[in-house]
Amino acid sequence: MPATVLTAHALLLDMDGTLVNSDAVVERCWRRWAIEHGLDPEAALKVVHGRQGYATMAVLLPDRPMEENYADNRVMLAEETADVEGVVPIGGAPAFMAAIAELPHALVTSADSALATARMGAAALPMPAARVTAEQVGASKPDPEGFLKGAAELGFDAADCIVFEDSEAGIAAGRAAGMRVVGVGPRAAALAPDAHVADLTQVRVEAAEDGSIRLHIDEA
Repeated sequence: MPATVLTAHALLLDMDGTLVNSDAVVERCWRRWAIEHGLDPEAALKVVHGRQGYATMAVLLPDRPMEENYADNRVMLAEETADVEGVVPIGGAPAFMAAIAELPHALVTSADSALATARMGAAALPMPAARVTAEQVGASKPDPEGFLKGAAELGFDAADCIVFEDSEAGIAAGRAAGMRVVGVGPRAAALAPDAHVADLTQVRVEAAEDGSIRLHIDEA
């Protein structure tokens, strides 16, 4: 199958499940939380990816006061930041990050700054100079706020940006921002992104002479 070619002027990158495989940590922490709150951990794990913790808690415990979700989220973030066992780069992420090092790109993650730093460090990936973390947004994905802020920080219109995402909430956020989306990994496969790859080994980056970025994608 010939490669799909997408052209953009900036790339907006989710972290967990897109650049970093942190599923082992996420599952450990959220299974524990779900059991403590009398919830089915398998059901909980279906909604945790892509959202900030408080937003996941609001979905799972809709009648609970939001103040309790924020409090639990602070505890959860501390636990996740301290636990980096099993955190590794997604396939192809080191080469992909090296290829875009001099091109406009930003990290847009539901993690806070400390967690993002811990996980990118554990995966030995460079932290983008431009980044939008949980502290900088008022609404979690699937709200588009984070991606719109990332585009604004880089100085590009939404239509000129391509999002890399793995989760339902993240892909919905990218679409709501008016951006094209490359879905990464198994969670993205059924969500009809503009292109889908199993991992980042299937993406080749080309810097065009006109300043644009061409992505050559061998779709999964």
